[in-house]
Amino acid sequence: MADDSTYASSHVGICVSDIDRAIRFYCEGLGFELAERYDLDSTQMPGLDRSLEIDGPITVISQMIQSGPMKVELLAYPGRPSQGTPSESRGLLGLTHLSFNVEKVDAAAARLVLYGGTILEQTRSDAGIVLLFLTDPDGTRIELMGAAG
Repeated sequence: MADDSTYASSHVGICVSDIDRAIRFYCEGLGFELAERYDLDSTQMPGLDRSLEIDGPITVISQMIQSGPMKVELLAYPGRPSQGTPSESRGLLGLTHLSFNVEKVDAAAARLVLYGGTILEQTRSDAGIVLLFLTDPDGTRIELMGAAG
């Protein structure tokens, strides 16, 4: 069966508990730039709560950030505590991490710690390229790939 559907990548979404802290980590730490921001309310947009799969009524901040072709949507729900936990292993189903090439892994990781990141030292490997994982302030895993130092 022929299918003429085409798909163009758009973005990946990350739920965060504190939008300002997340912006600091991703923009000041990882070098993303702020893009569009939407402050949405399900009382003004009927069905928003259903599309976000959260019992309403809700308000949500949708802050887009961008680094080159990578676009990320930071989702925050003011007045509503975040629930759940991010993936703790690349062996679990679903989105497991965001990955970045860096010149010096150790220096890049140390910088991200200043912006709320936590290094996962047990994930470090070196098979010709150094790999190291850390988490953002909410536990979303970030992979750094590059040379040591």
